Amino acid sequence: MPSSVEGSAPCELTGAIDQFIYSLKNERRLSEHTLSNYARDLNEFAHSLTLTVKLADITVTHVRTFVAKRHHSGLGPKSITRKLSALRSFFEFCNKRGFMKVNPAKAVRNPKLPKKLPKPVDADKLHALLNETVSEGILLRDKAILEVFYSSGMRLSELVGLNLNDLDMEAGEARITGKGDKSRVALLGQHAIKALKEWMNVRHLWQKTNLAALFISESGKRLSARAIQLRIQKWGARHQTGLHPHQLRHSFASHLLESSGDLRGVQELLGHEDIATTQIYTQLDFQHLLKTYDACHPRAKKK
Repeated sequence: MPSSVEGSAPCELTGAIDQFIYSLKNERRLSEHTLSNYARDLNEFAHSLTLTVKLADITVTHVRTFVAKRHHSGLGPKSITRKLSALRSFFEFCNKRGFMKVNPAKAVRNPKLPKKLPKPVDADKLHALLNETVSEGILLRDKAILEVFYSSGMRLSELVGLNLNDLDMEAGEARITGKGDKSRVALLGQHAIKALKEWMNVRHLWQKTNLAALFISESGKRLSARAIQLRIQKWGARHQTGLHPHQLRHSFASHLLESSGDLRGVQELLGHEDIATTQIYTQLDFQHLLKTYDACHPRAKKK
């Protein structure tokens, strides 16, 4: 069993670690920095064992105990995941060399990484960005793309796949195909409809075939996801704002939830199967409330 006090490491284990690091250096030619990380993590594990533990006798329990101690000492999930990755690679090496028959780290799951909250664009800043007056064909198209993203909250892949006959301008709707080929209706606000009509007035100038795609390039082809990402980045750069498609989806969801409080409605509009996926936006809204509280409440703790 692992020792409660981490001290000297079993010589057999440290010898195998040295062979593994040598292999990484000479066969896989990893950088010195990477080799140093491997050696540190593996030797840390080795020193967590008693001198009587043999390499072939290392079990899942040893690995789990090692991980648990790191967790209780306050080590973050990313660092623990890195250590587990090093152990899995090392034990795999030992399996191939015949030092041990199993990989005891394979059965140990990585800790869950905390979900990164989306960072929506401030509503006033986004409105100012979208209110730019444009007249060039390419900018009319780009503005329509931005307005559709923010109005509907659709995914990049869904917008790329939009066809002319998916739109119902009168109803303010777009029929889109989401994940798992599931269809749903996305809503288009008045600004999105206006921008789409302005784009449609010039779209025919680029039309070279009977292509059904709503958004096309100057060569008459359907815009790719990468092309849309780059165009949105350029639009944001002109306004000194970092901007990408998924950020517009986040902005749509967080702004709508903040004003309506209708989590189920936002779930439907985003096309989320599980409401737990949508609940991340409630955390985002709560963070906004905390900032407001800290800034305004007379009894709030000022940092």
